[in-house]
Amino acid sequence: MSPMNSSSLCIIRKDISSHALNCFVIYYHWISPVVAFAYSGRIGDVTEPLDIDYLAIGHASLDVIPGGSVPGGTVTYAARVAQALGCRVAVLTSVSSNFDIDSAFPGIAVHNIPARTTTTFENRYADGQRHQKLYDVAESIGSEDVPEVLKRVPIVHIGPIANEIDPAIISLFSNSIVGLTPQGWFRRWDENGLVFEGRWAEADKVLPMAAAVILSREDVSEQETLEEIRRRARVLVLTEQAGGCTVLCKGERRSFKAPFVPEINPTGAGDTFAAAYLIRLYQTRGNPWEAAEFANRIASASVTRKTLEGKVEAIKTLMDSD
Repeated sequence: MSPMNSSSLCIIRKDISSHALNCFVIYYHWISPVVAFAYSGRIGDVTEPLDIDYLAIGHASLDVIPGGSVPGGTVTYAARVAQALGCRVAVLTSVSSNFDIDSAFPGIAVHNIPARTTTTFENRYADGQRHQKLYDVAESIGSEDVPEVLKRVPIVHIGPIANEIDPAIISLFSNSIVGLTPQGWFRRWDENGLVFEGRWAEADKVLPMAAAVILSREDVSEQETLEEIRRRARVLVLTEQAGGCTVLCKGERRSFKAPFVPEINPTGAGDTFAAAYLIRLYQTRGNPWEAAEFANRIASASVTRKTLEGKVEAIKTLMDSD
């Protein structure tokens, strides 16, 4: 099956209600673009079924840069990439009024939990390592915050960045392929906002429920923790920046090199990889190896551009060339 064309949208239908892979069939046809809409409030009043293919859950953030801030967070990059790959996308997040939802998520359905402040990070790099400072955190996201109309979306991407998502939320999506980028569940911070790695107590219960767990080798430094994740995850993907990725599945381990490209800005590459991986995993009915090759290509295209808009255009150009 070929990758989604950037100008198409995908219709996804379920054949079997299960967390297991290989239980979905995907169909394509040409339709007009989906009209964007946004919700306010903790649940929302929409009751009609929504034609959504990909749901991203987690905080959108403001990332501090010299002279100001830019939108960031896993859901911001993942949602825009999924949209560029042809999916109809929804986001469940929490931001304040200082975050421009329409600009960050054009053409994407957003269910926002209003917050006093938007999660705000500053990233600094020294000696090849990232040091993070957390200034503000928006509202937490729990099971009660998921609208009924979003509980049967085929692909669900849970992407915490500041320990903001109740891990029990995964149990709502028994009819979906659920992917985790769980780095935010490992993050803790001190009274000055300096972020450090902590223990995620619910990992043993949540990891086996996911179709795929995607992590950067930088996200978890403790080998013991990484080994525990490997034992419990059905599919574990470790991304290695320009080095590509390693996939561990059913006792098998395979490494995939990323295409060589001139790197301009690697920000969001991991989130881009994750979105592409989950979509391709769905398309191929659960082929973790082919998904890795596809995701490497998409992530590599993204790092050749500086801005999020540029990254999206690079991905669309790549898809149009296939």
